[in-house]
Amino acid sequence: MNGRRFGEARALLEPAVRAFPQSADAHHFLGMALHACGDARGAEREWRSALAIDTKAEGAATELAKLLNAGGRHEEALAVTASPAALPRPAQALLAERARAYQALERVEERLAERQRIVDLYPGKPNAQHNLAAALGDVGHAGQAEAAARQAFALGGDAPETWLVLARALQSQNRLADAEAAFDQALRRRPAYVDALRDRAQLIWMRTGDLTKAAASLEAAGLPETEARRVRIIQARFFDSAGDPAQGYRLLDKDRQPDPELEIVRAHLSLGFDRALALDHAVRADALAPDVEAAQRTLINALLANGRAADALARTEAALVRRPLDQGLIAAQWTAWRALGDPRARALYDYEAFVHAHVIDTPPGWTHLDDYLADLAATLRELHAFQAHPLDQSLRRGTQTSANLLKSDHPVIRAFVKAIDGPIRRHMALIGTGTDRLRSRNTGNYQYIGMWSVRLQPGGFHVNHTHPMGWLSSACYIEVPDGPDVSAAREGWIKFGEPGIPVDPPMEAEFAVQPRPGQLVLFPSYMWHGTIPLTAGPRMTIAFDIAPT
Repeated sequence: MNGRRFGEARALLEPAVRAFPQSADAHHFLGMALHACGDARGAEREWRSALAIDTKAEGAATELAKLLNAGGRHEEALAVTASPAALPRPAQALLAERARAYQALERVEERLAERQRIVDLYPGKPNAQHNLAAALGDVGHAGQAEAAARQAFALGGDAPETWLVLARALQSQNRLADAEAAFDQALRRRPAYVDALRDRAQLIWMRTGDLTKAAASLEAAGLPETEARRVRIIQARFFDSAGDPAQGYRLLDKDRQPDPELEIVRAHLSLGFDRALALDHAVRADALAPDVEAAQRTLINALLANGRAADALARTEAALVRRPLDQGLIAAQWTAWRALGDPRARALYDYEAFVHAHVIDTPPGWTHLDDYLADLAATLRELHAFQAHPLDQSLRRGTQTSANLLKSDHPVIRAFVKAIDGPIRRHMALIGTGTDRLRSRNTGNYQYIGMWSVRLQPGGFHVNHTHPMGWLSSACYIEVPDGPDVSAAREGWIKFGEPGIPVDPPMEAEFAVQPRPGQLVLFPSYMWHGTIPLTAGPRMTIAFDIAPT
């Protein structure tokens, strides 16, 4: 129906609503006409009127949820769909909007439950199986994600998105050759599928450690310009991750398109070799996208790098009003405070009060902790199938597991969760409660955000970083190199207080902890932390983030 016909529908429905004000259907259809005519506010009013008359009006609830999700109002979308979602067989579209809201809010288990309910209520649909597979993969159920993706194919689906979900699920199971083949299948169906190009290139890099081979797989020739630009950005990030930001910058230097993502990446890359240039790019990114979080963060970093701590602090504190739990912003605030000599920096980074090392408990099934650590180390070695570190991570010269260890069925890994519960609870009791950013959130209970293992090779380290989505972060040492030279040089020690960006004035680490097998170091997620490089190796850890509940 064209715009004129929607206008005619509106003209007919408005008097119908006045004549039958208690008709939920009349309000719903008027909302549809108003929305089609571009009146989103009027549409929302009518759909809410329909729901006020009938809280289980599925059509109005679904359309209103679409509108709210599109506007980033995800909690409201869940609220308006709650009543019709309680029906025995809600509409598939309504449940899909609830799943989208949960996904945007990063409530992964609830998103998964909605996707599973759709499959149960509406079997035989490949798109429903695809969406279930994607949700399973994001939660970390790699085997189940693979099964759901293959079921989508069995039902007639063949979308490149499903092949991408399958590839990621296979990679999480360390079936790396099969994963690469699945990425290839996605790209045969859509050669300009940038997400698949990126993931396949990263897999090649992690499998081989060959940067040239990985970069060559990101062939941009023949792609539409928008996709070709995204591919060049990915190539640039490869070079940055390999320690050559200047080469990455040169890949983007001739692109004059006014693109905020391009300016953000240029700013990040040039921080490594020209801070003034980085600030120029960051200012342009902020001008192009002032409401984009990444642009705001990039400008804050560039200001700190150029000795403008007061300006960085003002922008950081404005951003913290909107995102008060963002641990990266809290770290930026601390960095500005330290640069300005503000005593609040010392209170926020109270290492003696907030950083503690705990020996993990011996889990049931083992008599001695050393025996458990030996079994855990052997199990983890089998999971470290790569040769190089992933992109966009703090790790250098080491490997990281693909799978979320929290979803592992292996009894040795499952026992680890039991071994660390006591130390986590003792740590929370030790830091106590208070009014500061850390202790004000201490409820005495917690939930995991993720769990992974890292194995550093000789020369390996973590660049200084924070964990923006956490509350408490960790490093649990399973295997560490030994010897007097290693200890004397503090090789492999975890260090705190040295920013992960160049800053003016320069700031050195203020605190460090020596790793020992079986030791769990817990600290605030907002603390800058990294690793003093190893010359010996390997050093193997399990890390996780937790949030209060």
